[in-house]
Amino acid sequence: MKFGIRFRLVALALIVALMGALILLATLNSQRQAAELRARFSQVDFESFRIADQFRDSLRELNNTMQRYGTEHDPVVWNEFLEASHKLDGWIDEQKPKLITQREKDALQQIDVAYDDYMRVARDLQAKLQSLGQPGATLADFNPLRAASQHLFDLGQTLGKAHYDSRRQMLAHANQTLTQLRWLVLGSLGLLFVFGVALAGMVYRDMIAPLRVKLVESQSLMERHEKLASLGLLAAGVAHEIRNPLTAIKAALFIQQKNFQPGSPEHTDTKLVEREILRLERIVNDFLHFARPTEPQFATIPADLVLLETQHCLATQLAQANIRLVLESSAPMRIRVDPAQIQQVLINLVQNAADSIAHDGTITLRARRDRKPLANGETDVVILEVTDTGKGISPEIEKRLFDPFFTTKDTGTGLGLSIAAGIVQNHGGALQYQTHVHHGTTFGIVLPQATE
Repeated sequence: MKFGIRFRLVALALIVALMGALILLATLNSQRQAAELRARFSQVDFESFRIADQFRDSLRELNNTMQRYGTEHDPVVWNEFLEASHKLDGWIDEQKPKLITQREKDALQQIDVAYDDYMRVARDLQAKLQSLGQPGATLADFNPLRAASQHLFDLGQTLGKAHYDSRRQMLAHANQTLTQLRWLVLGSLGLLFVFGVALAGMVYRDMIAPLRVKLVESQSLMERHEKLASLGLLAAGVAHEIRNPLTAIKAALFIQQKNFQPGSPEHTDTKLVEREILRLERIVNDFLHFARPTEPQFATIPADLVLLETQHCLATQLAQANIRLVLESSAPMRIRVDPAQIQQVLINLVQNAADSIAHDGTITLRARRDRKPLANGETDVVILEVTDTGKGISPEIEKRLFDPFFTTKDTGTGLGLSIAAGIVQNHGGALQYQTHVHHGTTFGIVLPQATE
């Protein structure tokens, strides 16, 4: 796997893991905040309601004690009233830090002030009752105390309402917080889904899809090799069986040729038969080369040597069609090859180039250095190129260019390029080409460069 693909996959996997961790943290945080809100809400409910209820109960008890005193004029009852009032006053001061909102604190502060007024009214009532010396107090005497008491009860209601508003605000804040947490979790899940889909898509595109393509190619190549193996065995058997009768026919024809005078119709017919026999022999030899390729006999030679010999062999023949066979000069390079087999490949490529040109053109031979990946990895190579100015290769023909027995020539066997590719492969190289329709084709024999 390439480094870039691996880096992207690792980055996406880390992002997905990070999103999962964020979702987990958000969930745990929401649970913690919900628990804190519940505890705080319960505490506020308990404290606020308890303060309001206890204050009203304590005030009611004070009023009852004061009414008893007004009826009985008993100093013990008055002392009970004073003791209870001191407790309530101290209790009010103790509750101030326990309240949460400012409205509750303000309401309790007003209760504290009003309670002082209430105690002043109670003391005034006690002094008045003592000065009158009456055995019982009238309802009119208690009117100021009832008014102060009612004011305190109203302030207690205000404290309860302040608590209710505080409770409502706290609920609104809790709902807002939970809504934000809910959207955070949903957004994180959405991002996690998006990045998960992206990760799956990248894995499929960069790993699974290429593997599927390679699998299909491997299956096709395996099927092709099986077909070629079967076809090779069949071709070898047929070629072997044809070769013996051809030898006998050729020998018989050679004997019969002696009985005909040169220039006679019979002699001309025997020459025609001889040419066809030679063509059959060439076809049979091609079959045998394809079915049972011979092992190369390696030798280290200059790269331009086989090019020069190919030029000498074919230049005169190509000149008849006004096709120039040019050899470009190159720097000294050496290759380890079977010279005869590589020259056979070059001759086949040059003849194909000549067929593509037909007449009036140029075929260029050259050797150049490069660095290419071969079977044993990337290495320094020598490329023997055959470039023509012909009509190029159409896309339809490209698809079947190296298929055995596929040919566009009337008299071809379709084995030339297949045999050439096999020879180059046996040399540890590769046969490559570049073509442009109506602008020519360049075939390159890629061979490992020989070390000195």
